[in-house]
Amino acid sequence: MTFHQPRGFSSETCNLIAQYKRNGYAIVRGFFNPSEVRTIAAAVDRVHAEGVAHGRSFRHGNLFYNVTPGSEDAAPRVRMAQWFAYHQPVLNAARLDTRYVDLLEPLLGNDLKQIINQLHWKEPGARSDFAWHQDARFRRPAEAYRNLATSYIQTGLAIDPHTPESGCMRVVPGSHKRGTINLDCSRAVLGSSMEDGALIEAGLSPDAVVDLLLEPGDLALWHPFLVHGSGENRSNHRRRLYINGYVRAEDCDRGEWAFRDGEPVPFGPEPALVHYEQLRERGDPHYL
Repeated sequence: MTFHQPRGFSSETCNLIAQYKRNGYAIVRGFFNPSEVRTIAAAVDRVHAEGVAHGRSFRHGNLFYNVTPGSEDAAPRVRMAQWFAYHQPVLNAARLDTRYVDLLEPLLGNDLKQIINQLHWKEPGARSDFAWHQDARFRRPAEAYRNLATSYIQTGLAIDPHTPESGCMRVVPGSHKRGTINLDCSRAVLGSSMEDGALIEAGLSPDAVVDLLLEPGDLALWHPFLVHGSGENRSNHRRRLYINGYVRAEDCDRGEWAFRDGEPVPFGPEPALVHYEQLRERGDPHYL
């Protein structure tokens, strides 16, 4: 990965990107201010309410809600949602905030597409773990993503405090430098616990693991080959995370445009092909 310090970029940004190159992740403190986070959080709650109202997993084109059905004793549990930005103006504006392109331009340039627009919820006591994995595993089909190691960056905005008690993200610093790692892929990542044995089998040390401690408004960014996961929320509050993944446009055949020449790009008249392969054949609303 080559990094040049273009004129106009602050030393703070350059130091942060140097950390990203070295460790495979970095944290921007106070990326959004408290007032902005409150506005974003209210929109996140509206998406959650939509998922609860559906009562089970639902898809409409790229829009998707991952919902565990409720029972007599419990309401439906929304674990994740994708591409709600199509109909949520606040969350759409947040993903197109030019602070993102200002931050990422030294690594990706200023023509960016977006592959991930996603929310994760961890309710207290809920089994919403994420097993150890690399995001590169999910960038499919592989031929649609060129130079993945240097063209794609994942970002996550903390809406609530992210601590070990609330199931914060955990990472293996420097693991991105090894490229694709042979981690156990026999089970679903969402809902499966992190196991030290999986790291050991892959030649990684559990002692190297670092907790990503975030306050509301902090932004984490991480490499597609960084090994990471997260645990159960044992706190007394929700743990919400707003994820947006950006890719250098010339290196990707998928995704919605986010920025051209550093300027936000609104959605077109038809959704772009991202991950849902049946977008054109079955883009109608349906339950799963």
